[in-house]
Amino acid sequence: DRTRFIDGRRAIMGCAMQLDQRIHWSIDIRKISGTDDQVLVSAHAADSLKTASIGELFLLGETMRQSEAGRISLRDVIDRDHEQPDDAMEDSGLLYMLDQRTLTVADLGVLIGAFSDNYATNLLIGHVGLDAVQRFAREELGYTESNLLDKVRWERPSGVGLPDDMSRGCASELCDYMCRLHRGDLVSEDASRQIRRWLAADADTSMVSGAFNVDPLAHWPQDAGVALCHKTGTESDVRCDVGLVSVADTGVAVAWAVLANWDKAAYGDLRDAALADMRRIGERIREIISEPSGDWGASPWA
Repeated sequence: DRTRFIDGRRAIMGCAMQLDQRIHWSIDIRKISGTDDQVLVSAHAADSLKTASIGELFLLGETMRQSEAGRISLRDVIDRDHEQPDDAMEDSGLLYMLDQRTLTVADLGVLIGAFSDNYATNLLIGHVGLDAVQRFAREELGYTESNLLDKVRWERPSGVGLPDDMSRGCASELCDYMCRLHRGDLVSEDASRQIRRWLAADADTSMVSGAFNVDPLAHWPQDAGVALCHKTGTESDVRCDVGLVSVADTGVAVAWAVLANWDKAAYGDLRDAALADMRRIGERIREIISEPSGDWGASPWA
């Protein structure tokens, strides 16, 4: 029963978390303390779901790995006049509306972190290589269920050998990514810091992160008493939010991966239900980081 979620270490005060049963959830929420990650909630955390642009996390990671290895530079200039015919995307992001024809790798990282820019994603994939990104997730991070599978495409017709989504992932691995990012050991401390900076520009606070009520356009290095960096993924049957939030006053840091997929043919558009549940999860995380102990607490899910 997908509505009944029990912590991997203990039941949450004996209460089930009731989430919409029409939605396939994969959830992992952890409190980070030093080198240890305390699992607060684990719900189908190993299930592989479609994650839309969440796979860009691995693109940013491989970009920083290649930068630190000297293979590329964040100052490398990408010329849109030399792009592939199917690189341009006129949907998520800002690049397709800009006149500027050249951007640095660092510029593309900003656009991806802030707006899940599909056009910028394709240009950066072309620069670092999709195979390299996939090896990074598989070999450097050791993930088996989470990866960037393809560039962004307008259509994914069946029968032509394309993945059914640009990325897939499970909550346990994606939450682990954010824990590594917080500890500074994703590639290196400097690389982790740069990726956190890109993700701290994310303007999409429609999901879990909406509960923190930060200014969507200006919450670096902190706003409303929290430091927030996160990445979202959105399609017509997908809502995903993977993030990290910390409070200097309490010293509490929490990482999360909340993934939601649903069957549109069977249930129609469930975005309202998914977003409402994701916001409730965010509100509970906010309670955790506001408590000196950082415990999940005794309150059942309403």
